[in-house]
Amino acid sequence: MAKTKIIGVEGLTADQIRFELQRGGRFILFQYCVSVIFVTFKRPSPVYFIRAGESPLGKSLSFTLLTLVAGWWGIPWGPIYSVQSIYSNLSGGKDVTKDIAATLNSPPKPAPARPATVAKPLEKTLV
Repeated sequence: MAKTKIIGVEGLTADQIRFELQRGGRFILFQYCVSVIFVTFKRPSPVYFIRAGESPLGKSLSFTLLTLVAGWWGIPWGPIYSVQSIYSNLSGGKDVTKDIAATLNSPPKPAPARPATVAKPLEKTLV
């Protein structure tokens, strides 16, 4: 899995994150939509770590507002993607906890071996 930026886990160890997940913490993605006439982009936010008892609505607010302002203008997908994004965000976002928790429980992969390089002899240059 590629490295994913997770907001809200700064300074926490893997054991502390596992403990928070057992208490009800979740990893959430939000969506936003931006349109320019005939081109519409629907993108995910970075992953947010929402601790137990914390509401995801505050974190989704900026993505929802961006969609409300800039998402509607594309024809035909702007209104469709805007409604989908706003609905998803106001419903609490997309829960990706299982996917990320699986990576916490898997052992880290070793770095790929680099091939040994052989030094080339210096060549004499004619002046």
